[in-house]
Amino acid sequence: MPRKFTQLAFTPAVKAAQAQRGSRDTYARFEQTGPENDVVTPELETFIAHLDGFYLATVSSTGYPYVQFRGGAPGFLKVVDDQTLGFADFKGNVQYVTLGNLCEHDQAFLFLMDYRQQKRLKIWGRARAVEHDQELIERCTMAEDDSPIERVILFHVDAWNWNCPQHIPQRYAEAEVAALRARITELEQLLRDGAAGVRQ
Repeated sequence: MPRKFTQLAFTPAVKAAQAQRGSRDTYARFEQTGPENDVVTPELETFIAHLDGFYLATVSSTGYPYVQFRGGAPGFLKVVDDQTLGFADFKGNVQYVTLGNLCEHDQAFLFLMDYRQQKRLKIWGRARAVEHDQELIERCTMAEDDSPIERVILFHVDAWNWNCPQHIPQRYAEAEVAALRARITELEQLLRDGAAGVRQ
């Protein structure tokens, strides 16, 4: 079976661009080999569980994409089942651009970045907003965050693909940097104490 993401991403215009620039033959073979990648695997579930943010893209009636960063405690993006992801939609600036876009077009895209491990995952799918479903809201609630949840966004996975790690800058979370600094301070103190003991 062809890789599903290529069916979504490799439009006739993309294939024409590949042909013009000499990569079409390579990607024609690539399309026909490998897994379909349309379900959430254990590897993906582990990757998703430790992320504290991702980018969500929707499409407006004007044809322009709209990208928003969504952040929360690690694990706030939930695996609902092997083809569905879900996350709490908190009250924001009340522009409701994403919500409005999803009312017209359910096509959506998730871009997941792990800067520390220099990994990125692309997920194509369809999304919908679910309101007034208390059971689903409770499932997507994080103990670490008491922000009021307005609704849950459910994302049906159509296809996914790991992206090339090239050019991803390596970055660390503030808490990780603070822990490293504390450890450095501790080691420096041990060195000072050891040096003082030698002098005595």
